[in-house]
Amino acid sequence: MAMKAIVVGAGFGGLALAIRLQSAGVATTIVEARDRPGGRAYHWRREGFTFDAGPTVITDPPCLGDLWALSGQDMAADVELVPVAPFYRLDWPDGSRFDYSNDEPALRAEIARFNPADVAGYERFLDYAKGVYREGYVKLGSAAFLDMASMLRAAPALMRHRAWRSVYSVVSSHVKDGRLRQALSFHSLLVGGNPMTTSAIYAPIHMIEKQGGLWWARGGTNALVAGLVRLFERLGGTLRLGDPVTAIETRGDRATGVTTRSGWRADADAVACNGDLMHSYRDLLAGHRRGPKASRRLARKRWSPSLFVVHFGVKGAYPDIAHHNILFGPRYRGLLDDIYRKGVVPGDFSLYLHHPSATDAGMAPAGHACFYALAPVAHLGKTQADWDGAFGQRFADAILAEVERRVLPGLRANLVTRFHYTPRDFGRDLSAHLGSAFSLEPLLRQSAWFRAHNRDDAISNLYFVGAGTHPGAGIPGVVGSAKATAALMLERI
Repeated sequence: MAMKAIVVGAGFGGLALAIRLQSAGVATTIVEARDRPGGRAYHWRREGFTFDAGPTVITDPPCLGDLWALSGQDMAADVELVPVAPFYRLDWPDGSRFDYSNDEPALRAEIARFNPADVAGYERFLDYAKGVYREGYVKLGSAAFLDMASMLRAAPALMRHRAWRSVYSVVSSHVKDGRLRQALSFHSLLVGGNPMTTSAIYAPIHMIEKQGGLWWARGGTNALVAGLVRLFERLGGTLRLGDPVTAIETRGDRATGVTTRSGWRADADAVACNGDLMHSYRDLLAGHRRGPKASRRLARKRWSPSLFVVHFGVKGAYPDIAHHNILFGPRYRGLLDDIYRKGVVPGDFSLYLHHPSATDAGMAPAGHACFYALAPVAHLGKTQADWDGAFGQRFADAILAEVERRVLPGLRANLVTRFHYTPRDFGRDLSAHLGSAFSLEPLLRQSAWFRAHNRDDAISNLYFVGAGTHPGAGIPGVVGSAKATAALMLERI
């Protein structure tokens, strides 16, 4: 009889894990609460525009290609990846602009425009990032940390690279120009981390982009999700949509299956959760002593911020606006302090402006362009802003006004459609604790063994995958966690 597994949640981590299990001959069913797969990589189609919820930055394509290679297939048959250049266009209120890419001569020329002396500093930072990339990402990025011994084995490398320092601190020790410090440290925001406090073990994000490039899936991130689903179903896997799991059933200290809102239930030899950690323990395991105990511990941890995203489609084409844009505000450290520590909704912004139709015209109707503007904001445990009401509408209006002022003159006059997505929506749609967009904050004391374990400590056949497990958020992170979790599961079933 074939061994059976159930994966709760069809985000990138859940899909990657299910593909690995199905490729190994484990009959796998994914149960997804929403009407479409993707988790945080959801999408909407409105008035001819395709709006991806995110993530929109695809790095390390080989980690995805490996999922097809497990069964001798080629990712190109299901997904077309298109290179994006520059990786990011960085823009400051003083009018300075920086094109960030892995074209080394061009990148060094950009740095020299800001401060010629910082070119040598960048070289030193690059050497540092290469070392952390080898030790932290290549060697440990898909390893499971189940006990303190595994953490102790990694400790020498962490000490050697002074992992207790923050990303911003390491960058600042090498480059002096304030704008370049922002340019080389903002990446940790892409995985929910504050550059001022996120451990330097996350510095490899820079190297992951340099080594593998930055890519876009033709048709949007949703097209990559669809390709993963096609692969999973070709392998014989089953995807059940629109039926939230309400309980993970247990007998003693073993998971036996799941029950859903519709009353559907299924038995399994192993269960893996790709959903929110707190939701999984507090709600789905409410009937087992492990659930309340683990959820109390999780409540004491630090959770990453949320996001406020304004999606909009406009008339006209904007070839001068890059695919990925970072619009830095007048403050950096102070703004981050407002978001991560004080819970203040700031009046100024640092925004990520996504312009997918710059690379893929099919994301918008002919003669139109597709965008979203994203502002990091405090999670719901730190601010009780009226996101669903008038305040949320005013905040969205203010973001559009800032985008119009900085890079898109005439934006509001050319709007065709718009809507916004708030911390409340993260909580409602994804059962995200406190509306967090990235699960646990990536601090050193919440990384590796200190993060949620890929296999539960008490329920021997209950597993976890996704942003809350090692190594953390982002596509390479959750796909790496799937590799670690699959290895654990295939040892036992």
